[in-house]
Amino acid sequence: MNSPRTRSAVAIVACLLILAVINLSIAGKQKHLAEGRVVYLELAPVDPRSMMQGDYMALNYRVANDVLRTLPKIQDPDRPWLPEYKATDGRIIATLDDRSIASFARLEGSGEISDNEIYLGYRVRNGRMKFASNAYFFQEGTADQYTDAKYGRFRVNEDGDLLLTALHDENLNELPLQSLR
Repeated sequence: MNSPRTRSAVAIVACLLILAVINLSIAGKQKHLAEGRVVYLELAPVDPRSMMQGDYMALNYRVANDVLRTLPKIQDPDRPWLPEYKATDGRIIATLDDRSIASFARLEGSGEISDNEIYLGYRVRNGRMKFASNAYFFQEGTADQYTDAKYGRFRVNEDGDLLLTALHDENLNELPLQSLR
């Protein structure tokens, strides 16, 4: 039963299954990018000492700060000045304006959503709220092209999963505005 031929067949089948799962995942992300609803999240100020580190920009979103104000805090008696948030996953309902800019409306669980509302998935880890990515990677040496970033553009599927696709300025012009040389 444990012949080299059997082990080879099992290894080949396992590899094919892994490749199938990877390809299905890629196809799902491609569909998400192609068909997801375009939503913009306003970037919140971040610590300027960590804004640009090498070839990425640390991201924080205003909507995340708004959601954190509604979540219950856990006080550590040893650090009463530092409120903590329980690690959790969830969804919010965000209202979209006429430019598809999202703002926090309420936590999920309070009825149906209207046409100008959308689910956005979040997770809280280590006391921080995260929507999709908390970093935007770009070509080394091009950080100056992103200093006017005001919004992140996302594709959002029906489940509220977000994929960051670009950064935009205050007029929703995609950055970088000039071509890379």
